[in-house]
Amino acid sequence: MAITESGLPFEPVYDAESRAGADPAEVGAPGQYPFTRGVYPSMYTGRPWTMRQYAGFGTAAESNARYHQLTAAGTTGLSVAFDLPTQMGYDSDHPLASGEVGKVGVAIDSIDDMRILFDGLPLDKVSTSMTINAPAAVLLLAYQIVAEEQGVDGSSLTGTIQNDVLKEYIARGTYIYPPAASLRLITDIFSYCAAELPKWNTISISGYHMAEAGATPAQEIAFTLADGIEYVRAAIASGQDVDDFAPRLAFFFVSRTSLLEEVAKFRAARRIWAKVMREEFGAKNPKSMMLRFHTQTAGVQLTAQQPEVNMVRVTIQALAAVLGGTQSLHTNSFDEAIALPTEKAARLALRTQQVIAYESDVTKTVDPFAGSYAVESLTDDVEAAAVDLMEKIAELGGAVAAIENGFQKAEIERSAYRIANEIDAGERVVVGVNKFTTESDEPYEPLRVNPAIEAEQRARLATLRAERGDISGLLEAIREAARGSENVLYPMKEALRARATVGEVSTALRDVWGEYVPHDVF
Repeated sequence: MAITESGLPFEPVYDAESRAGADPAEVGAPGQYPFTRGVYPSMYTGRPWTMRQYAGFGTAAESNARYHQLTAAGTTGLSVAFDLPTQMGYDSDHPLASGEVGKVGVAIDSIDDMRILFDGLPLDKVSTSMTINAPAAVLLLAYQIVAEEQGVDGSSLTGTIQNDVLKEYIARGTYIYPPAASLRLITDIFSYCAAELPKWNTISISGYHMAEAGATPAQEIAFTLADGIEYVRAAIASGQDVDDFAPRLAFFFVSRTSLLEEVAKFRAARRIWAKVMREEFGAKNPKSMMLRFHTQTAGVQLTAQQPEVNMVRVTIQALAAVLGGTQSLHTNSFDEAIALPTEKAARLALRTQQVIAYESDVTKTVDPFAGSYAVESLTDDVEAAAVDLMEKIAELGGAVAAIENGFQKAEIERSAYRIANEIDAGERVVVGVNKFTTESDEPYEPLRVNPAIEAEQRARLATLRAERGDISGLLEAIREAARGSENVLYPMKEALRARATVGEVSTALRDVWGEYVPHDVF
């Protein structure tokens, strides 16, 4: 018998017996609790999902040019990649930034860079997603300031900040502050956005990076939803009403080539979250129970060998996300296993979504797999496996306690090891890697980041610090808010408006909250 990616039985034939005794209410209707069939009644029959393309490299000017290219090609939402120093709250002239400036995303040091990044882009008309976690508040506030300078009120801004630091402790490592301080900052963002940016998605609770680290589909949704529960509890503990902030929570998942299980995974995740929000937290607003999510195709499944084959992989992955009911989608470029995507590769990735949306018939009906013996059975199986893992996390005291115990990390490492062994043994086929290989691939010229960028950013920072006035009082105001219970985003915004840098604002918080130092648990 075959098994799924989650290690569940994959029957060769599913029939009516496979669903014997199933409750029809568990499937329900589209746009209705428990939202198995999608969060909106019409889904894509009215309009397609938001087509985002993740981009950002080098300088703000280079990334701005790429955003203009993407919007001209039909992208309906921007997704910003930041370089590693920005993700860690360091300026480009910090010693730890050396050699990393502009490499895996765009370098943003101050409001000056943010102005260039979004120059000529109508922020009241585009939806912007920013993949940033620990410094999420800093980048969001800089974005808001740029929008205000364009004459765009905060009430008109739409988009998402990833802002999910718990998964950083589990799978990625770009954290700054300890968990308690990180949760304080996140709940301050929830409160600030409710008042100032009501249409903004305040967090994108991310399973994507856990999946890239080796998590199975069941682990991906279990650990992601467990993190979501932790954020909800923290917000409620800070005095916020669940129906005030929960409608703006969003999620972020991967989509693999295992199409049927991926469709089942998305449907199961919606159902689990709806039940948790209604039954555990007493949510009354249906929007509080809707699991809205962005999807990115699986970067970990892309290969440097025969890279053109990645276009086929990405197409299957994108189709799985659409059939699973995603709200927005990023399709990876075929060359991303080698280097930053070229303009042509990025455009082809976008065209993949457009062909699915406008040339296929999968958008003409809602949840086309509903009633499928196979997919409904897989949905039930993935849900049961995920709930079992979530119960284990609850027994450990919740997501933060489980992280401190190394539970999620250990589970993911075991899955990653199993998958790697299966590939090495040829039990799991990867076309072009362990089967259907070629003697040599065609030559490919990757996009490279100009190494002079770091020197340019350092020079810009030197000019900024020479031109601006004294900001020491504004940075002290941030520290004072961090020591007490005041929302830290308001003094942060004033400091950024006065041209305080990302690193200076992040360091002001470091001065009070410290930095998280992980410890291995054996």
